[in-house]
Formats: sequence, C-alpha cells, structure tokens
Amino acid sequence: RIATWNVNSVNARLPTVLAWLEAAQPDVVGFQEIKCVDEKFPPEAFESLGYNVETHGQKTYNGVALLSKYPMSEVVCGLPGEDQSGVEAEGVHSRYIEALIECPRPVRVGCLYLPNGNPVESPKFAYKLGWMERLEAHARTLLAQEEAFTLCGDYNV
Repeated sequence: RIATWNVNSVNARLPTVLAWLEAAQPDVVGFQEIKCVDEKFPPEAFESLGYNVETHGQKTYNGVALLSKYPMSEVVCGLPGEDQSGVEAEGVHSRYIEALIECPRPVRVGCLYLPNGNPVESPKFAYKLGWMERLEAHARTLLAQEEAFTLCGDYNV
C-alpha cells in the first residue's frame, strides 16, 4: 500500500504522523512540505517503525520525503532539467524525490509537491507551468521504460 500526505511540517506534527503510521501501516509513504533541511528530518522516529527513509529537504518551505518498509535504490532528488544552480526565477525548490522500491514486485515511486500557480499573470504561474512540463517529460520517460511506477503527492491543482 502506498500513501501520500502533505504534512505541512513533519517536526511540528511528528506525534500525529507516527500515530497514523502505526495505525495505517502503509508500505510506502510520500510526504510533502516536510519544511526542514535533510539534517533536521527525524529519520530515527520512522526507522523505529521499520521504515527506510530518503529526504529532499528545504528550510522553512517545501521538501519531500519517501518512507518504505522495503529497501530503496536509484534515489533521485529533483526533476531532470531542473536548474539546481539557484538561478531559476523561483530559485531551487525541493519538490520531487523518486526511488525504486525493492519489494517483491519492484515499483518506482515519485513523490512531488507541485508549485502553487497563484494568479495567471504571476511569475509563479510560469514557474508552475515549466515545472509541470518537466514532470510530464519525466513521466513519459518512465512510461517508456515499461516498469511499474506511480507519481504521488500534492498536485496543487
């Protein structure tokens, strides 16, 4: 079972998140808006419940994470074509993480936090459209590989 949750700050909601994980027992979880850098994410809390943890964090805003009861490999942070140099109009945002979940029937899982577009005339709308174009291109690449995959998360639509 795969679940996704916009936690809106993993550290602020940690007791609630842990209680839900214990009750729901998903095999894989994608978190959005973890709102912390990787070093401030509490992996031990999730590892104690049997999860492997991968994060792509960002201070104060955004950030995504994958948890899996199975080993994860081929971890990718950021979409192909994303400007990681910080020169994009909106800067570099931690909005996408992907991994191959090594379960009995392996599945690639991408967790995303799509940008909010705001008004159409806003520069943020153009940023959102560009991000969606990169996501679509990446999804087409994944489809061409003919392996199981899912893209989960907060699509902000």
